[in-house]
Amino acid sequence: MAIEKTFEGQMERLEEIVRLLEKGEAPLADSMKLFEEGTKLSAALGKLLDKAEQKVTVMMENEQGELREEPFEAEEV
Repeated sequence: MAIEKTFEGQMERLEEIVRLLEKGEAPLADSMKLFEEGTKLSAALGKLLDKAEQKVTVMMENEQGELREEPFEAEEV
């Protein structure tokens, strides 16, 4: 199956893989292939999210009322 290259398409495929694996109906060899594809997709999606986070900036207002850009800092959960 061809994987759509968009983030959304890759996420949809990963969700499909999870559903298939959760059913537990696939033969072992097929389950292993799905698991491998899922781990690759998960890693690729993680990289895309990291890259997107690096691009996000937060506009802050300084004492003079001027807006300036600051890097986005994710809060630890």
